[in-house]
Amino acid sequence: MIDISESVMQFLLALIVVGPLIGAVLALLPAPPGLKGNSPDQAVLRHGVTVSGVILIAAIVLALGFDHDQPSKMQATTDISWIPALDVRIHLGIDGISLPLLVLTALLTFLCALYSYFHMPAGPSPKAFVALILVLESGTLATFAVLDLLLFFLAFEMVLIPMYFLIARWGGAQRTQAAWKFILFTLLGSVVMLLGLLLIGVKSGTFDMMALATDNGRGLTASVQVIAVLAIGIGLAVKTPMWPLHSWLPDAHTAAPTVGSVLLAGVLLKMGTYGFVRILLPIAPDGMRTFAPYLAALAVVGIIYGSLACLNLAKQGAKGDLKRLIAYSSVGHMGFVLLGISTMSATGVNGALFANIAHGLITGLLFFLVGALKGRTGTSDLDALAEQGGMALYGKAPRLGGLLAFAAVASLGLPGLAGFWGEMLALFGAFKPADDLSRPAFLVFMAIAAFGTLLTAAYMLIVVRRVCMGPRPKETPAAPEAPVLADVRGYEFATWTPLVALTVLAGLWPAALLGLTNPAVQKLLAGGLQ
Repeated sequence: MIDISESVMQFLLALIVVGPLIGAVLALLPAPPGLKGNSPDQAVLRHGVTVSGVILIAAIVLALGFDHDQPSKMQATTDISWIPALDVRIHLGIDGISLPLLVLTALLTFLCALYSYFHMPAGPSPKAFVALILVLESGTLATFAVLDLLLFFLAFEMVLIPMYFLIARWGGAQRTQAAWKFILFTLLGSVVMLLGLLLIGVKSGTFDMMALATDNGRGLTASVQVIAVLAIGIGLAVKTPMWPLHSWLPDAHTAAPTVGSVLLAGVLLKMGTYGFVRILLPIAPDGMRTFAPYLAALAVVGIIYGSLACLNLAKQGAKGDLKRLIAYSSVGHMGFVLLGISTMSATGVNGALFANIAHGLITGLLFFLVGALKGRTGTSDLDALAEQGGMALYGKAPRLGGLLAFAAVASLGLPGLAGFWGEMLALFGAFKPADDLSRPAFLVFMAIAAFGTLLTAAYMLIVVRRVCMGPRPKETPAAPEAPVLADVRGYEFATWTPLVALTVLAGLWPAALLGLTNPAVQKLLAGGLQ
């Protein structure tokens, strides 16, 4: 780690939040003559890679300058009065909970920009595409960095319009309906969430998340906390997505372009679960205790439902779309995150935060791989892939097949890879939830969730068997051998390698992440951000 002054840390965090927004504005302007390269389109795509690359470097430097001996302390803080009449402040800061999500967002956005430079999705001009990606990045990074409830809401909403247009303009079949479904679900949830945030701010007299967390709900009556948790929780649950508020997700993923799916799964879903941890657990603990068993019940229903939906899509003859299958798998995986949060224990919440990062890495890789398969074969239909482009993928494109199998076993929670630790800690949290929660109920939830891990292994192994293995077409004069698919290309290797490496690293060295989150979680649950 490196020693960086607090003022430089503040500048880096401000750059990370505002930099992509400035880059988005510049992307819409004409490129200077010397930077156009072969075409203006190439110039703006290069601009996207450059801006997101600078933000990633700033995030890495911020992580290196972070005081790892005090991960529970808010660092790189900026606190400026913005709207004095409402006591709304431009309040930024990071701790061990938000830092990993900040770096994950910067990494995935850079990888998406790099991938798009070589493989731009079909659609309108790249100018708008790059600008939307950068606005999306700015909103997501702001969500993880702001410490004011109203600023959190503004950042939370800032990502909706870019994602809507990414799906509606650069998506595939039925993109318009999927985009409208996405925006309607999330906007309706956000309206309810805003009411809950305003209730907390009005009743407590402040929107400052650090002050509210330190107060730990003592300034709010039990009934106010229950209403606030219900209202804010609905908005967060839609974005997470929690069953039964998940139905927008499969359509959005199926229609979205590859990089849209990667950012949606890898980054946007984390905003909902982060809100549960950052806002509801410390600010309204009594309300969370009231709803924790119901949250856990919905979480385990989501785990089983998502797994059964995936099994149905994976079976032969179901005409299951592979992107849709991965979307339903996200419902299950995020169910483990919600289960960990609902335990209100340090073990469970740490597991939830770990599972968040693992899901971002692994599912991001899965969507990249499925996008590559679709680009080579023209389809993501599992039956079509098994019959034409994907059957015996190990033989036709061994590196691509190997990566798909790696991502699948990582997703099912193979020990030694990132997916294992989050789910295991969430289950341990359910085994021993917070003292004032019903342990017998959570033991039942734990057993149901553990069964869900078996279902996850079943559908992922079916996908690997159908796409990567199986008999190859017999070579006959009438039916020559199917052409070999293009294997992993150079830019794909550059894009996917960091995700593979981090999935292995997090699996083999979980302490690197848990060492950041655990002290911050302990302090959060005890009632204090300082």
